[in-house]
Amino acid sequence: MTARGKYTFRLSTELAARLADYSARARVPQAQVVEAAIASHLSPDAADQLEAALARRLDRMSRAIERMERHTVISNEAMALFVRFWLTSTPPLPDAAQPAAQAKGRERYEGFVEALGRRLAKGQSLADEVSRDIGPESSAQGG
Repeated sequence: MTARGKYTFRLSTELAARLADYSARARVPQAQVVEAAIASHLSPDAADQLEAALARRLDRMSRAIERMERHTVISNEAMALFVRFWLTSTPPLPDAAQPAAQAKGRERYEGFVEALGRRLAKGQSLADEVSRDIGPESSAQGG
């Protein structure tokens, strides 16, 4: 049997309640929980474990940021391509046709917004579509 020392220390009310709650749920004595926590805190590899956990989290965050950046690039390029196509293929209208064209434009815009809302509600994205259309073979070729 290992010799044990007796220590007295104070915990905040909140921490004491959390310790009691955890101890009851885990069905282990509070002293055992405190001993394990202190051992873990004083362990020479505790810093390494914390660093590894932080590194994993940073890696996940980096991948998420890279995906967001890729999606932003795709969106910007799609918008630029559309605007270039629209500007080069749409002739100017005579003044008499402007009111009818504006009314039709508002109607089309409302349809666009509704379609966009349905697409977003389904969770579809242009980036996912582009990834599926291109496929892994294009990525492997550097395209």
